[in-house]
Amino acid sequence: MRSLIGYAVCLMVALTIGYTFSPKSPAQAEPLATRPDRVQINGLLNLGSRVVAAGERGSILLSDDQGVSWQPASVGTQRNATLTAVVALDAKRLLAVGHDSWVLRSDDAGSTWQEVRYDSELGEPLLGVWTAGGDSVMTFGSFGKFYQSLDAGKTWAPQALDIDKAHLNSMAGGNDGRRMLVGEQGLVLRTDDAGRHWRSLTPFYNGSLFGIVRLSADNWVAYGMRGHVFVTHDFGNNWTQIKTGNQLPLYGHAVLPDHTGLVIVGAGSSVVRLNEQGELVGVGRLAGLGTLTSATLIGSRLLVGGERGVLQGSAGSVAALVTPQASESKGVMQ
Repeated sequence: MRSLIGYAVCLMVALTIGYTFSPKSPAQAEPLATRPDRVQINGLLNLGSRVVAAGERGSILLSDDQGVSWQPASVGTQRNATLTAVVALDAKRLLAVGHDSWVLRSDDAGSTWQEVRYDSELGEPLLGVWTAGGDSVMTFGSFGKFYQSLDAGKTWAPQALDIDKAHLNSMAGGNDGRRMLVGEQGLVLRTDDAGRHWRSLTPFYNGSLFGIVRLSADNWVAYGMRGHVFVTHDFGNNWTQIKTGNQLPLYGHAVLPDHTGLVIVGAGSSVVRLNEQGELVGVGRLAGLGTLTSATLIGSRLLVGGERGVLQGSAGSVAALVTPQASESKGVMQ
């Protein structure tokens, strides 16, 4: 009896091994729907008729129905490196930047992308990209890396900044030549001649700053670690901390229509809203959305990106997101 059982077990093992290693006809591939909730999003760009989202593993997603559904863009050379930011030079020409100094360019509003720069040897990330419009664009990132292109991102040249290898995280400015650049260890650089000369401002904070926003020529907002938010009304000569009561880092923002204020988002689904003078309107939390890294407005609705992908706002107005009396937002996101 034991011999029969032993033979049966050996036969089952042999059949299993034979099936496992035998040649098989390939299974029919199932069409995979794009899941914007399965990829971390680091940058959002609203072109009006289209929204572009960029993030981990070289993902670029497109929505032509205001964020309801998403399709993958075509990336000519896919490096699977994380993309950190995306910017529009005009309605058709876009640039995306990321890790390994990766730069992608699109001439058709994001449908297809071509690689224009990549450096796996150095392996250092670009953390932001900014343009005042036209063909001039700047990208920047780790250890003080700063590059400028004068041909809409086709070629790039390094620009030396007088800083101590600090990471550069965000840039903002206008057509009047006034610009600011922020980074780690409270670094703030300022120029009033469109970047020909940069000057480091006296530090007013010793932690990392992840974002800088221009509200007007004189009114600017900087934000970063531990929920810190600062405002200046004289183009950076003096800064005042805004007491938000939020201890979580803030990573991204969206400027409201007609520059009537801004919304800043960050870890713990936190949301901070300021008015056009940089004054606090309210602080809220979009429960359950994890860390938020980026935001844009779809009409009056807020579209946010982060560790859980792209999340579409409800029909409610962004004005109801946070109020001076509310610490929690309800029914805003779905």
